[in-house]
Parts: sequence; structure tokens; C-alpha cells
Amino acid sequence: MAALSKQTIRDLDVRGRQVLVRVDFNVPMKAGSIADDTRIRAAVPTIEALRHAGARVVLMSHLGRPDGKVVDALRLAPIAAHLADLIGVPVAAVPDCIGSAARAAVKGLHDGDVCLLENVRFHAGEEANEPGFVAELAALGDVFVNDAFGTAHRAHASTEGVGHLLPAVAGLLMEREIGIMGTALADPARPFVAVVGGKKVSDKIGVLRNLIGRADHILIGGAMANTFLQAQGHAMGASYVEGSAVSTAAEILDAASQAGTRLELPSDLVIAPRLEVDAPAMIVGVDAIPADQMALDIGPDSVSRYGAVLREAGTVIWNGPMGVFEVAPFAAGTTGIARAVAECAGTTIVGGGDSVAALEATGLADRITHVSTGGGASLEFLEGKVLPGVAVLRDRH
Repeated sequence: MAALSKQTIRDLDVRGRQVLVRVDFNVPMKAGSIADDTRIRAAVPTIEALRHAGARVVLMSHLGRPDGKVVDALRLAPIAAHLADLIGVPVAAVPDCIGSAARAAVKGLHDGDVCLLENVRFHAGEEANEPGFVAELAALGDVFVNDAFGTAHRAHASTEGVGHLLPAVAGLLMEREIGIMGTALADPARPFVAVVGGKKVSDKIGVLRNLIGRADHILIGGAMANTFLQAQGHAMGASYVEGSAVSTAAEILDAASQAGTRLELPSDLVIAPRLEVDAPAMIVGVDAIPADQMALDIGPDSVSRYGAVLREAGTVIWNGPMGVFEVAPFAAGTTGIARAVAECAGTTIVGGGDSVAALEATGLADRITHVSTGGGASLEFLEGKVLPGVAVLRDRH
């Protein structure tokens, strides 16, 4: 998708209008407090731009998985209070997202005011994209702004349905997400390097196939590397191997070779007899894994090789950790890749929840061009799939 293929809030006159904005405030909560406000802060530029343009801003989001029932622990009032602190104006927490309470709250807004509707997933009609629920949400706005890239891969009422009933445009965060990632796929500065990790090849088949022929290098890590190594004939000991995907891995290796994309695998691994913080870990070559040991991270030689490629890249996309980074002895591979990506002078994009968490843990996030707020959405975008929450937005003519 081209960077400017969709209309944005810059294309609308919103003064005095009720602007229904889908944001992604699905943030981690601990004991009723917000544990990480990254997604809330990411929405602030759009909210502020609409406020200053005189819009009456009506925010809607989900939180957690209440499955169509009211769950008090998943109410959005704490998020409304936190957002108010961030933007310096009151944010009314509306006790429902439809019905008389929602209509009254929206009717009471003045130009520049902001309210946050209650968790849309308290109603089963949200995930079902039920027409009656869609119509009730749409009645609260004159226009629809989707700024929730993280949920754009879901055809839900608040992400896609309302876009068929109201003029629909992208918010600033959505514009940035689809612009930067779209350009990286369609017209990247080269060399274009993709780092793909995680557990299962099957989870990343679409991404890998879409990157073959586009990327100059694909660097593989995580447990999925075990499956590729087995496909090459290496004995992987007690390592996790996705048996049903070994033949697929072989096909991907062959396709990359034919397309001129260098698909690179680890040369050494960190192994241990069990996945525990006190397990005796050691580094071995990929052809020297004992039968009772499992590979849990890429080794230092692999980090060095991958790092050399990354530092020279014109564009980097990273999705998926290199090992079990949550357990200290097996975090060095992911940390090393994070440092190498941060040292790259080109355009760097990190997506996927685990990759972003690992990056945040290193304190290097501010050195990355773009850290995507979308986990599943960024993955599907990299696969080349059409995202319903993006497709519904007005095209730029």
C-alpha cells in the first residue's frame, strides 16, 4: 500500500463535528493501573490535532477479551484519567459505548472536548460486526477516523463496520504505520534486510514468502531456525522442531535461493538441557548439538554475522525474537540483534509484540525509525494481506 493512498484527518474540516475515533488502548493493566502506556501516547498526536481543529472527539477502544460481557476490571475509566493527564484537558469516561448514556455524553460535547466510550467488547456485536451495533456506534459520529493499526486486521464493528456508514479516513498513527511499512515493502532503500524470528515456521510462512524476492537478506532466528536447520540435515537434539513444517522450510530455502534472496541461518546456538534460568548453558556449532540438549538462542558468531549485515542495511524490518529472551541465559541473541538494528543508519522498523518488548527492555526503542503498535496487524501487513480496517478508509484520488 502506497504511503499516501488513503485520506487522512488532514483532508477533513472537522470543526464543530463529532469525530468518532477508533484508538487502540488495549494496554497491559496490573491491579487496575496501566503497566505500559505506549499505545495511549501513540494516539495523542491524532487526538490533539482533532482537538485543535475544533472537533468534538469521541474515542472508542477495546481492552482485553471480555467476550461480550461487562467485566469491571476491563473498564476504560483509568485510561480516560491517564489520557487526561497526557493531554492536559478532561476526558469524560462514558459508562457505555452505545445507548442513552453514550448519546447524552456525545451531545454534551463542545468543540475541542474529548470523551472515551466504554469498552466496545462489552457488547457481542463488536466482534460479530453486527449491523445494529454498527449503526448505534455510527450514530455517535459525523465522520470516522481509524487510528488503531493494531486492530486493523480485524473486521469488527468499531474498526471496519462504521467505516461503511460514515466518511472514513486514517489518523496520524495509522498514516505513519501504513506509510512507513508500505514504503519498506514497495520501494525500500537497499540493502533491504528482514529479521524473522519466533517459534513456528507456520506462523511466518506468509511473511517469508512475501519477503522472498523483495528482501536482499532474510536472517532467521528463534525456534523456527531449528526447523530450517533440520531441513538442511542438521540433528537438532531435544530442540523444538515443527515437524509438520520441515518440508515447507526446505521449500522456502529453495525459493529464496532461486529468487536471489540470501536466507541466512544461525551458525552457532546456545543450548541447555532444559529451559530454566539456572540450566547449564553452552555454545555449540549447529552440527554439534547433543541428543539431550535443546537450542534456545542464536550464538555469538551468528549475532556477529547478522549484525554485520544489519549495520550496512538501507532498510530493516524485524519481527520475532532470536531466542527465549524472557529467560536471562537465552536473551543475548535478541539483545545483540536489537543493538545492531539500533546502530543501522537506514530505515529501521520493528513489529510484533515480542520484538517490541525485547527492544524496550534494551532501552534502544528511541533509536528505531518506527516501532509498530500492531502485533498481528503488522504481521498480516508484512504478509501482503489486505487489512479490513485500512481497506474501508477513503482512497486518495
